[in-house]
Order: sequence, then C-alpha cells, then structure tokens
Amino acid sequence: MTITEILNQPEHSRFSLELLPPLKGQHIDSIYRTMDALMPFDPAFVDVTYHREEYVYREVGPGLLQKRTVRKRPGTVGICAALTNRYNIETVPHIICGGFSVEETENALIDLDFVGVRNVLALRGDAIRSEGRFKPEPDGHPYAIDLVKQVVDLNKGIYLDPDLRNSTSTDFCIGVAGYPEKHFQAPNPASDLRWLKEKVDAGASYVITQMFFDNAQYFQFVERCREADIHVPIIPGLKPLTTAAQLQVLPQVFHVDLPEALVKSVEDAKTKEQVKEAGMAWCTAQAEELLDKGAPTLHFYTMGKIEPTAEIARRVLGTVNAG
Repeated sequence: MTITEILNQPEHSRFSLELLPPLKGQHIDSIYRTMDALMPFDPAFVDVTYHREEYVYREVGPGLLQKRTVRKRPGTVGICAALTNRYNIETVPHIICGGFSVEETENALIDLDFVGVRNVLALRGDAIRSEGRFKPEPDGHPYAIDLVKQVVDLNKGIYLDPDLRNSTSTDFCIGVAGYPEKHFQAPNPASDLRWLKEKVDAGASYVITQMFFDNAQYFQFVERCREADIHVPIIPGLKPLTTAAQLQVLPQVFHVDLPEALVKSVEDAKTKEQVKEAGMAWCTAQAEELLDKGAPTLHFYTMGKIEPTAEIARRVLGTVNAG
C-alpha cells in the first residue's frame, strides 16, 4: 500500500516514525526492539534513513596517510525487507543523491521493487562530513528533483539503458522533504517553496517536514504550500528534546528555532529526568494540537532513542489508534 493510500483511509493510523540503521557489525535486533516497543501504537509506516560515506585517514607508514571511504551503516534494502516480513508494515527507504551514480540509484530502486517496497523518500542528502559542501558524484544527481524524475521514469518503464525492450514498470509512491523554517541553503522561503513545488509537479506525492518545535511554523508552511498550489499531504516531523545539550545541538545541526518557553522549561529543570520530561511534555502538546487541527499523521524522528517517542505515543495515541 502506498503512503497516499494509507492517508486516504478514513481510520488510518496517526503515527509514523523514522529509524536509524544500526552501525555496521551490530545486529538487526536493535531495530526489532524499537519496533516491538512501538507496534502497539499501530504505526502507519516506518522510514529508514541512509547515511552516506565518510572519509577517514589511516596511517600506512611513517608519515604516510591513506584516504579511505567508509560506510558506517548498512543500506536500506535489507532492513526494509526484514521489517516488512516481520511486521507486515509499509517501509519507506531514503534514496539519496550523495555517494551514488545514477546507475547505482537505478539498481537500488530495482532491488527495492523486487522485495515489494512501494514507497521511497527522495532526498539530496548531506555533504560528506569532512567536506562541508555537497558535491554530487560525477555521474550522480545534484538535486532531489533529479531523483524524483528518475523514479517517475522507472514508474513508466523507462530505464537508463535505451536498448531495453519490454521493460517492467515500477509503482513507487514518492515522498520529498519540506522545511517549515526553510532549508538552510535556500536564499529565502519563497525560493525554497518554489523548489518544493517543482518536486511535487515532477511527481512527488507527499511531503515529510523537517522537525520543528513551534506548531505555528508548520501551519504557516501548509498555508503557504496551498497558496502555491501544492496540495499533496504534508506530514509534520517531530522530535522530542531529551537533553539540555540539545538546546544548542538541534539548532546547530538541523537549523531550527526553539521557542523561548521550551528553552526556559529546560533551563529551569533541576535533573536530567526533569529535562526529559520538559521535552516530552512540549512534544506531547505539539502532537495533540497537530492532530486536533487536521495533520494527516505524525512522524517521529527517534534518532535511536525509542523511550521518549514510545511515551509520547502512549500519551497521545494510546486511545486514538485503539478506536
């Protein structure tokens, strides 16, 4: 079932989540433990992140360093197949531009189609950590819209090899990212919205937003999208703040603003548990208002910390999904 088909169901789940693949060498049981904790809340779907390669330098002799490319986490195909098989849940793998040629992207999409994945999230992805500035592969895509167009081509049976005959069409439902506070590299909100519309016009069927901590940002973003003739579902992304350090880390990494009331409640907390409770209480209030005002579903960024998300789901959705 596609994400849009799920959201069009009258009694669809009001909850979805993003999972971080385990580090290479670790067992998939860590993913299963996360899913086991959240399955009682009937998640509508789960998306699986993809982390691009990193460069490391290793000493190979006196005064000599060798540059090596390392992928610290596995890909998404196996994880998505395992989750679908074990939990009968729709999975949404991240497909990114960074680190992939167009042929490697096509092969990944073919593999996903073979294992029955119907949904993808098309993203440009981040720059390599040591470079600071995004650089596509010489034969890769520079922008997410190029990924969207490639998936749309596959849905039409158009492959990179022009000599293929009687090729099979895929049937992917394509999601893209949206930024209520604009993408940090966009020169202004109007340009950011124009680029989002281009991705939707190219074939994207739904939007998942970057995390935000002020619901007014989301509601204003949705209103601007509708005024720009963007009418696909816009799923709000939420992240419970759980440590005092995240007051600095989240704005630095994700380029989001934290409301003063949230900052003050965290700063006034006396213990780590009080800090976590302040963050969860804020996120719970966000979730309740978003659902009350018609958000299509909630999307939680777990970032490997499952307990706060499970507790918020219990507070907000314990009776919603049981009905």
